[in-house]
Amino acid sequence: MEISRNRVEMLRKRYPKGTRLCLDNMEGEPQMPSGLKGEVFYVDDAGQIHVQWENGSTLALTEMDSFHKEAAPEKAKRKGEISR
Repeated sequence: MEISRNRVEMLRKRYPKGTRLCLDNMEGEPQMPSGLKGEVFYVDDAGQIHVQWENGSTLALTEMDSFHKEAAPEKAKRKGEISR
């Protein structure tokens, strides 16, 4: 399956280097459990998202895999700062 140049550019913008991801499902890879977290290090020309996983793996994500971005951590409040 060929992926369009526009799709690759969209993926690169959506998942820049350093983006934290959480794996939901990677079919056929039992060493990659649901909930595994990792950090994007690049998106290649085929649209695969290359991730450094917490288990040491560097398997890339494809359109067949299920994953989501990790929620960004809340900024620490400074003393006296009012919640909004």
